[in-house]
This record gives sequence, C-alpha cells and structure tokens, in this order.
Amino acid sequence: MAASLQAGSTSGIARNHTFQRLHSAAPCYGNSISFLPQPPSLHLKLTGTSNSVRFSTISAMAKSSDTAAEVVELDISLSPRVYSVKPSKTVAITDQATALAEAGVPVIRLAAGEPDFDTPAVIAEAGINAIREGYTRYSPNAGTQELRAAICKKLKEENGLSYAPDQVVVSNGAKQSIIQAVLAVCSPGDEVVIPAPFWVSYPEMARLADAEPVIVPTSISENFLMDPKVLQSKLTEKSRLLILCSPSNPTGSVYPRELLEEIAKIVAKHPRLLVLSDEIYEHIIYEPSKHTSFASLPGMWERTLTVNGFSKAFAMTGWRLGYIAGPKHFVSACNKIQSQSTSGASSISQKAAVAALGLGYAGGEAVATMVKAFRERRDVLVKSFGEIKGVKISEPQGAFYLFIDFSSYYGSVVEGFGEIVDSESLCRYLLDKAQVKNKSCYLYQWFLCLYCASMVSYLFLV
Repeated sequence: MAASLQAGSTSGIARNHTFQRLHSAAPCYGNSISFLPQPPSLHLKLTGTSNSVRFSTISAMAKSSDTAAEVVELDISLSPRVYSVKPSKTVAITDQATALAEAGVPVIRLAAGEPDFDTPAVIAEAGINAIREGYTRYSPNAGTQELRAAICKKLKEENGLSYAPDQVVVSNGAKQSIIQAVLAVCSPGDEVVIPAPFWVSYPEMARLADAEPVIVPTSISENFLMDPKVLQSKLTEKSRLLILCSPSNPTGSVYPRELLEEIAKIVAKHPRLLVLSDEIYEHIIYEPSKHTSFASLPGMWERTLTVNGFSKAFAMTGWRLGYIAGPKHFVSACNKIQSQSTSGASSISQKAAVAALGLGYAGGEAVATMVKAFRERRDVLVKSFGEIKGVKISEPQGAFYLFIDFSSYYGSVVEGFGEIVDSESLCRYLLDKAQVKNKSCYLYQWFLCLYCASMVSYLFLV
C-alpha cells in the first residue's frame, strides 16, 4: 500500500509527500486509515518530497491492489514558535565541511567555539573517579549541594558576588541556563535587547519565548562596545531583558567597568528591565583588560542573572555544564523549567566541575597556560590579517574570536566559484577552495575566525 501526502497552509512552505507502506497489521475502515494501538509491523517509508504552498493539513491517499483509493487528512502544522525561529546560517557550511572531512579531505576548522586543549588532567580524573565510585545516578535538579557551594565560593572570591546555594541552578551548559532565563522572565510581546554583533542564538531564544529581539548597533570605531545613548534610544516600556556578553562572542570586546556603570545607570531608570550577564569567557581575557561582573555594580544585583559555565576556560565543552546565579525569585523559576525538561545535569560532570573550581583563583595555572596560548595565536593572526590590503580588524581583548571586515573583496568574481557577495559566500569560497571552515555572522560584511585551534592551522592559513 502506498500513501501520497500533500501539505499546505495559507502561509509558509508547502510539502507533497509520498510514503510507501511496507507492512501493516491495521485494517482500513470507511474514509480513514486506522492503526492498532501498537502496530508491530507498520512501517512508512518516505519516497519523495516537493515544495509548493503549505496548508494546515495534509491529504493522504491510501492505495492498494485490492481496495479503492481512500483519502484521509492529517494536520501537520507546526507551532508558530517554530516558524519564528531562524535556522543558523552556518549549518550549510558545517554540513559541507563535514562531508569534505568524511571524504578524506583535510579541513582547517576555525568555526567551532571550543578550545583545542584536552580537559586538564585533574578535572578528567575527578570525572573518572566519580564513575569508579558509582557516582552515576540522577543528581538534584538544581545541581549537587557540593557544586553549588563551590560556585558560590567562586562567585564571592572572584566576582565579588554573594549568593546562597539555593540561588544557583546548574544546567547542561550555559546555553540551557540562558534559554531557561529568557523563558522564565519574558512574556509574549516583551523585548529582549541585544547589542550587535551577537551570538546567533540570543535572538532566536527571544523568539522561542514569544518575545521580540531588539538589536542595538555598535561600530568598530568603538571596538564594538555599546554606546549608552544608543541603548537608551532602544529602550521602551516593553523592554524586559538586556543581554550583555563580556568578553564578547563574537568580537572579543571587553566592557570596562566605567562603561558598565553608565549602562547600569540607564538600566536603573527602567523598572521592568532585567539584565542577563553572559560571562562564559570571563577567564579568557588579555591584560590590561579586566573582567567586571554586572551584578557587582551598585543596584544591579537585584535585577541581574549571571550565567557562566565550564566549557570555555576549562576546555570542558563535551562535559556540558553551566550555571545561573541570581535572586531566588528568578532562579527558582529557571529551576522549575529545568525540572520539566532535562532535570539535573550529569552527576559525573558535576564532580569534575568541583575539581575545576578547586584549581585556584581563575582556574590557576591550567587555565593561565591556555590563555597564554590563545593570546599568542591572537597576536599572530592580528598581525597577519592586518597586513592584507583592504582588511579591517578589531583586536580582541578576550575570548578567542577574531572579527574581520573583508567587505573590500565583496563583488569579486572568482573563476570556478562565482561572485563573493558577503561573509557567507566568502566562507563557502574558502571551504570550497582551501578547505578552511569559518563563520559568517549577523553583520554581513564581517567574517568570524576563531583562534582556539592549533597554531599549525593558522601558520598554514596565513
């Protein structure tokens, strides 16, 4: 039996699907196809698709050699929330890079935001010991008491922030902490204010919460730091959340305390406005720049949600562990959301994280060694790209991203490739011709290069 499915709605993309029914233990009655509660041998195989106008339902025409054709309808419409979220523009490039690598082509990967270092041995050993000692069961939803106490100690000593363990929630990565915070505090129609350039997930998280992202432009002349006056012009009575990331992904800019204090004065004038301070790169910072936690500023503790984690500074991206700290009223809401999604983070990873926080102030020598290597790589790339005619570059003060303007080359036509029109097509060109995988970004004249890969890659590149 075959089923041909045609989909459509008054908006969006339409789909025509053809399925092959291989086996069926369910009978057909009237004008519908009925399935047993647990059909043991029912298999549907997708044999073709095409696009036209989408409707809210699909029509399925069931055919067999011994029965007349029957038509049934199935509503396959998705939530408007799904349609509001934009797919990452780097997905296609990532897929292309993966295909090349699987085909045996060496690809220089400069797009994944993770250190190339192994997790420090003492941290890894703590995780291994947790497994050996049977520490492999479910953990408390908000995180173990041991880890949350260690996080509070770290925040007090390194950031000047006072929290109790019940004001901290440990999640499966800082990304989860951020989306839970956005969902917890935003209502439909609220505005989430985001300085550009930004991490591509911020506006999509706002849309998932039925909120509206509001972008605050910045400029290279100001090292991509937000002008308080421009911020003020973007704030309205609907403004609910300001997202700050320092050191910044993707520019590497670091907000000095004086500028944060100016921003805090503006925030204080808006009773509904909260601040989410993404501090995941706080330890990857280059002197003389200094990190300042936004919640440490006068009057900001009560309205700031501080997000951090272990992935970047401790080379623990695969361990999937982050956390949020803030006033109990807000953090408890994040905890509630987490209880109905993933529940507690990995018990093994949490034991490893306790060891990470025990390495000393700012991660001790293990983190300092990695930061030293990142700075050396940054210096090589800033110098090398700076020698290329027509290239503009903003020297990063933290993180491991290099934000480069190649717009003087846009409009160029390359034989065998075509026209390079923006950063996205430049990425495709480099991957196609030189097997170098980078990222395009929100500002299409800008191009993002990461220096968390090995120096061998950069020497080959430049």
